[in-house]
Amino acid sequence: MTELFGEVPKSSRLDSISKEELIQRYLVMEFELRQVLKENYEFRQLKITDQQLQFIMQEQLASLRHTLYGASSERYKKPEKKDTPKGPPKPRVKKPSERYPNIPVREQVIAMDPIPSCESCGKTMSDSGMTEDSEQLTVIPKKYEIVLQKRVKYRCQCQSCVLSAPAPARIIPGSTYSDEMIQDVVLSKYCDLIPIQRYVAMAGRSGLIDLPSHSLIEVTHSFADFVSQAYTLVKQGVLTSRILRADETPHRMLEGSEKKSWYLWGFSTQDFCFLECHDTRAGDVAGDILVNSHCEILVSDKYAGYGKGTRIANKKRQGSGKPLIKNAYCNVHARRYFFEAWKKGYAEAEFYLDHYHEIYQLEPPAREQPPPEKMLELRAQMLPYFEAMKKRAIAELSAYPSQSGYGKALGYYTGNYEGLTLCLADPEIPLDNNSQESLLRNHVVGRKTWYGTHSERGALTAAILFSLVETCRLNQVNPREYFRCLVIDLLAGKKAYTPKDFRDQK
Repeated sequence: MTELFGEVPKSSRLDSISKEELIQRYLVMEFELRQVLKENYEFRQLKITDQQLQFIMQEQLASLRHTLYGASSERYKKPEKKDTPKGPPKPRVKKPSERYPNIPVREQVIAMDPIPSCESCGKTMSDSGMTEDSEQLTVIPKKYEIVLQKRVKYRCQCQSCVLSAPAPARIIPGSTYSDEMIQDVVLSKYCDLIPIQRYVAMAGRSGLIDLPSHSLIEVTHSFADFVSQAYTLVKQGVLTSRILRADETPHRMLEGSEKKSWYLWGFSTQDFCFLECHDTRAGDVAGDILVNSHCEILVSDKYAGYGKGTRIANKKRQGSGKPLIKNAYCNVHARRYFFEAWKKGYAEAEFYLDHYHEIYQLEPPAREQPPPEKMLELRAQMLPYFEAMKKRAIAELSAYPSQSGYGKALGYYTGNYEGLTLCLADPEIPLDNNSQESLLRNHVVGRKTWYGTHSERGALTAAILFSLVETCRLNQVNPREYFRCLVIDLLAGKKAYTPKDFRDQK
């Protein structure tokens, strides 16, 4: 083991990791070894020297060693420390009531009993009417109650008619769970990423013993059906956008389908995030979305499925008057290839990492987007860095095996240069696809705790609720506040609305 992977860090030895961590590392190692065998078979079909083959295998072992035991950070340069002049003194610490003006304040008067005597004359003191005040932020633990609804019955003196007060409209009529309880269960899972079993255990510690988890799972399905109109509106918002971001991630189907390996597909704009679960990773999924959309630019990684989806849509658009869709590629992926090569000992990759560092120094944060004219100015300053990388990559391409880490990085950059630089001419096109990838992060984190879904209905529920929660995040809306208001309005017979509409109405 030591000869193959090098010295194993003490923190990574078997006696210091959990069973789940061990299983995860085994799966990673199994996947990497399969890749090695597959690539070795491909090498046999190519005419490469033994020296080149040995060199590439050493790279693969180094990559596997880092996958198992290395850090996941892609940091290349640490920010330089600058001597900054001392500024004004720090402001005073705000009181809780000043920091959180929307939180109610409960007064607690502390008196002395018995009333003290004066330390000078010995007489009994009296209340001065003044107080010495201090504030503390506190929390009231979750409290479970049973609501006993008593609907008044009315009768007539003729004794031929009895009427009961109508039952209030509810998310699930006749359910033993209140609307507030249903929303808490749903958002605990799909917003706070608390699995249902853990929610049940937490409720048990608060006195609610033996809460049936299967009934709570059914509750999430019913709630997803109840808010599905808002999900449809989110999809419409995505389809009408000029620029779409796309990404996909594995979704495990535990039972209820012949296929176990499903995928969660994500399509987003600045205001909407639409997710769908499918039992395939084929480009037809992207094609179905693009065919019905007004998209002109698709931002994604270089996965062939998006290329196929674009071709399907463009074939149907020919002669319709709609502009053909162009593919813009994520620069973070291109940079990652050079970063991986640099980790394997290719000092030549520093040139590209340095240039990407300068490019991202010019890119303003998403929350501080300047006017389009200013953005075009900044993008124009990026062009020389892109061109310098292209010139050098073309010159170096023939000097390295195409299957080596550095050769792959050079080939990826030169082969996708047009898509990587499409953003320079259009300020609305993002430099990378990080924003879309981050919208799938909650699902990725969640699947590590609940592992997957048990039915196709569960997959649809996850797509609906994650879509609405992530759209809330895009619009900086509190999901609990949004869903509370949405439920009230839907029960009152009003139309559904998206988190963006909710934000604009406030």
